[in-house]
Amino acid sequence: MKKVVVASLLVVASMASVAGPLLAQTQVSLGSNAQAASGGVQLSPAEYKAYNDAISQATPQTKAPAIEAYLTAYPQSPVKASVLEQLMLAYAAFDPAKTLDAADRLLQVDPNNLRALTFEVYFRKQQGDQATDPTAKQTALDSAASFAQKGLAVTTKPADMSDADFAKVKDAATPVFYGAIGAAALNKKDTATAITNYKAELASVPVAQTQTPGVLLQDTFILGQAYYQSTPPDYVNCTWYTSRAAAFAPEPYKSQMMPLAKFCYKKYHGADDGYDAVTAAVQTNLNPPADFKIKPAPSPADIVAGVILSTPDLSTLAISDKEFILANGKPEDAAKVWDTMKGKSVQFPDSTVIAVSDTALQVAVSDDAVQSKTADFTFQLAAPLKTPPAVGAKVTVSGTYASFTPSPILITMSDGAVVEPKKTPAKAPVHHPAHH
Repeated sequence: MKKVVVASLLVVASMASVAGPLLAQTQVSLGSNAQAASGGVQLSPAEYKAYNDAISQATPQTKAPAIEAYLTAYPQSPVKASVLEQLMLAYAAFDPAKTLDAADRLLQVDPNNLRALTFEVYFRKQQGDQATDPTAKQTALDSAASFAQKGLAVTTKPADMSDADFAKVKDAATPVFYGAIGAAALNKKDTATAITNYKAELASVPVAQTQTPGVLLQDTFILGQAYYQSTPPDYVNCTWYTSRAAAFAPEPYKSQMMPLAKFCYKKYHGADDGYDAVTAAVQTNLNPPADFKIKPAPSPADIVAGVILSTPDLSTLAISDKEFILANGKPEDAAKVWDTMKGKSVQFPDSTVIAVSDTALQVAVSDDAVQSKTADFTFQLAAPLKTPPAVGAKVTVSGTYASFTPSPILITMSDGAVVEPKKTPAKAPVHHPAHH
């Protein structure tokens, strides 16, 4: 099954889940009329007026240029970090590129600014998501992941921020960081790292937030994709997380998610019976409970054992069924079928020629072999063929079962020969007496 791509659950990926804590601005105490207050910053009257005029603008569109003008006039301002933060927040309302530029400038003077790191991660990941060139996409995602790692390492709050405000910003930024690291890893097929970080993302928020259409619900589905893309695929966890996402997704996204959920379930279970139990369980659990189980499909050896028990006369099985048993059965079960075949002479019509030489003819007999264009029979020729058939031609072949190898299945026949079609004798012309 091809990788499933689900459109974003948000028309424009918004920062609704983090906007509040990120946009809550930290006020800088400047004192009154530029007089230094306890813990405050002293500015000259002229700079204080320029600062106050800039940050007092009513809209982001007017505040941003006013702050830029202030920074141009006072490049070494003692409140430069705070002003750059407000510039970044103003740009965030209408210009992602300038938001990133402001974040870059802010991190030069305040490398651990959590808000700046979050904007770096968010907008660089957005660039990666929108990129069509594979190299550009991975570069942007890796850049976002790098900033995310820095953000996760920030543990010390700024001196002018309260513990409560720092905790709010940290809580809002953490899922953004983990999601970006997961996306960068998954894009380069590092599914183990992707799974670890997507699970950390979902664990970093209240469970109720994972049930709301948005980035977290979409990443729940992508977590299921990561399990599906693992080597070997983890069909149980793929089933769980894709089904969980589909359970809470609105249409049309639910219908886009369900095929992968059902596919993984059927690949593991063998059929879709019992899937209702999964859809019920994911409603109340973010992760699979300890007692969650999906009954696996019977193994090929189990299927063979069932056929052996239920078939009174094994010689009546179709050749494709016999091949399946010889290839997949336990040695004792394969021997039971081979005992009905060895030493017997048979003829196979409409066999497809795969390869031919003076001593052997390889053909595809069963439907699976014909479809895959691989030989499942080798006929050791009793004599070289006068007119060897072309590869791909249909022929009738005869021979005696001599031996087989199970994986991949290849049955060897002795006394092989191509059976020439019988020629129908030409009929004598019929002469009708002339009518007089």
